[in-house]
This record gives sequence, structure tokens and C-alpha cells, in this order.
Amino acid sequence: MTSEYSGVPDTVIGKVMLILHAFEVDDHDLPLAEIVRRTGLHKATVHRLARELVEARMLDRTEIGYRLSGGLFELGMRASVERSLLEIAMPFLQDLYARTRETVHLGVLDGHEVLYVAKIGGHRQASAPSRTGGRMPLHCTGIGKALLAHSDVELRQEVLSAPLARRTPRTIIAPGLLAAHLDTVRENGIAFEYEESTIGIACVAAPILDVGTNDAVAAVSVTGPLTRYRPEPHADAVRAAATGIAATLHRRRALQN
Repeated sequence: MTSEYSGVPDTVIGKVMLILHAFEVDDHDLPLAEIVRRTGLHKATVHRLARELVEARMLDRTEIGYRLSGGLFELGMRASVERSLLEIAMPFLQDLYARTRETVHLGVLDGHEVLYVAKIGGHRQASAPSRTGGRMPLHCTGIGKALLAHSDVELRQEVLSAPLARRTPRTIIAPGLLAAHLDTVRENGIAFEYEESTIGIACVAAPILDVGTNDAVAAVSVTGPLTRYRPEPHADAVRAAATGIAATLHRRRALQN
């Protein structure tokens, strides 16, 4: 397995990004040899840049090798859009969790994927593959479909014209069928997922729409296992949370202007 970074690896910045992106969600520590294998960079180059990244607090040196440092977390929390969105959305997400007692997500559009900004779940939370800072495809997740249905024509066409990965037997991979599904999502303002990303999981999601442009800023969802959870009864609560977040964002921006 190699790094997913697709930038310019021949520059110093490109090589640094290759090293940082070599760490996956489940990784804690990586030996130097594994970073070399994943990046395809020369061992001496990785060793030199890793040492400099440790000095810059982007990596920590461990007994095994290296791990991502808290300095990256600090930088991430300074990302203005996600930070202000999270600050505003969190009370609504907490209220939604209190009402449903199921896993609540907040996600934003990042390329052809959902980037999960927040995830709230209790002791019995669904064993969904999503996690804060993680990514999932747009076409097979509730949040992804809510975002895609309200995206511009170009992005929608890019996703529909690309191969749609089948993650489960219920994943919608026919472009025409998915397009019709997205039209329904846009019309109703709500998206459902039934075992399309993960077997045994269902989800209901709603877009957080910019009051001025009607573009999707983000989306919120409630997910649970089909053994006890049905998403339809929670549609109004999820839609109300999304509307509340959108209105609060609008007021915050109006005050700042």
C-alpha cells in the first residue's frame, strides 16, 4: 500500500506530504521501513525529512518509529471553515444525539468524498466505518448523497460518470438509478441509506444549506444498526437540526459582516 497523496512528490513539500499521508486512520506508530515502502521515497530522504518533521512537531519519534504529532491537530483546529462550522453545529448535534441515542455525524464535501468533521455516539453506537477525520464515498453514504444532491452540475456529473464502487450488495452503482435517487433527495431535502456503505447499517441525513446560495455547506445524519433502528422516524429531527445549523451560520456571518 502506498500513500494516497496525489500531489507533486518531486518537491520537498510533496515529499513531506507523502510522508504525512502515509499514516492511515488506524495507524499509531509506523517504522521507518514502512514509511519508505508506502511513500516510495529513498530511505535516507525519509529519515532526513522525518527528523525535521519531529523538530517541527509534525511527527513524534517513538520506540517503533514515528507517529503523527499534536502539532498537526493544532493546525487542523485552526481551519476556519470547519472550526466555525463545528462550534456552531455541536449543540445541535448533541441535542440530536440526546433525542435519538444513535450515532450522529457531521460531514463536509471534500472532492468526491465525505470528510467527517464530527461523530457523536454512546456506548451502543453503530459499528459504522466512519470516524472523525475519516472519509467515505459520496455515492453510498447518507451524508454523501445529501451533499451530492445539492452540489453543482459539474461535480454531480463527475461522480456519476466515474466508476461507482460497490461496497455492499445494496450499493447503488447504476448512474441512472443514482441520478434519479439524488433528484428525490434534492426534492425532499432528506437522504436515506440502507446498507449501501456497510451491511447492517441504516442512516438518514439532511444537508446544511447556505441561506444565501442554497449550496450545501455540510450535512448531518443519524446512523444506527438495522437490528433496532429505523431511520424514517428521525427524518424530521435531522432536517430540523440541519436547518437550525444553517440559520445559526447565517446569523453569525451577518454579524461578522
